Amino acid sequence: MSDATDVNLRLPEERAATASVGRSAPSAGSESGAPERIVLISYPKVIFLYPVLLAAVAAALYMSFTRRPLDPANQTATTIATIFLGIVAVNLVVLAFDFPRTTSLTLFFFAAAVVMGLILLFEYKPEALPAITETFGRFRPLANATFYWTIAAILGVIFAVSYVVVHFDYWEVRPNELLHHHGVLSNLERFSAPHLRIDKEINDVFEYLLLRSGRLILQPSSERRAIILDNVPLIERKEQALTRMLGALQVQVRADRAEE
Repeated sequence: MSDATDVNLRLPEERAATASVGRSAPSAGSESGAPERIVLISYPKVIFLYPVLLAAVAAALYMSFTRRPLDPANQTATTIATIFLGIVAVNLVVLAFDFPRTTSLTLFFFAAAVVMGLILLFEYKPEALPAITETFGRFRPLANATFYWTIAAILGVIFAVSYVVVHFDYWEVRPNELLHHHGVLSNLERFSAPHLRIDKEINDVFEYLLLRSGRLILQPSSERRAIILDNVPLIERKEQALTRMLGALQVQVRADRAEE
C-alpha cells in the first residue's frame, strides 16, 4: 500500500497524537489568566515625600502670579507657607516613625486635630490666652516662588535619580524561576520558583495609605535566607498576581504528574 493508505488506516487516537506533535502546550499563565512575569521593585523611603513635592509645585504656581508675595499683610501667602510647613512636618513624621496599627493612626489624627483646634482658637479668640496668642502672632512664615520652585526641583531630581537607580536592582518572578537583576551590566541570579513562599507585611499604615506599599518576604525552597523587599508599591495587587501565577504553576505540575 502507499503511504497515504497507511495514514488513513491509522487509529483515530494515533492520528490525534501525531497531530499534537509540534504544538507547544500553553503555559500555566495563559490558561489561568495569570501574568507571565511580575517585576518587584523595592523603592527608597524618599518616595513618600511626594506630597511635599506636590505642595511645593502648587505653592510655587500661586506665588508666581500673586502680588506682594513677601508682604506680611498678605494673609494668603502666610497661610500657604503655614500649610506647606505643616505638610513637611507630617511627611517627616511619617518617615521617622512607624505606625503599625490603626490605634497609632487614630492617635496621630487626634493630635493633629488638637493642634489645628488650638491654632483656630488663637486666630479667632486671641483674648483666650493672650500670652500664647501674642507668641503665635509673631509667627508669619513667608516664602517667594523661587523657594518653592527650588524645593520642587530638588525633590524632582531626587525622585528621578531614585527611579533610575532602582531599575538597576530589581526582582522578576516567572512561573518556574525567580530572577534577581542587579548592577549596571545587568548581573543575573536565578532561584527556583516552585514552592516559593510569599509573606506580606504592612508595617506602616501611613506608607500604605500613601502608595499602597508594604514589605514582601520571598522564601525560595532552595535558599536558607529570605529575600526581603521593603516599600513595594501596590503590594496588594502584586501579592494577588503572585498568588495567581504560583497557583497556576502548582495546578500545571499536578496535572503533568497525573498524566504520567
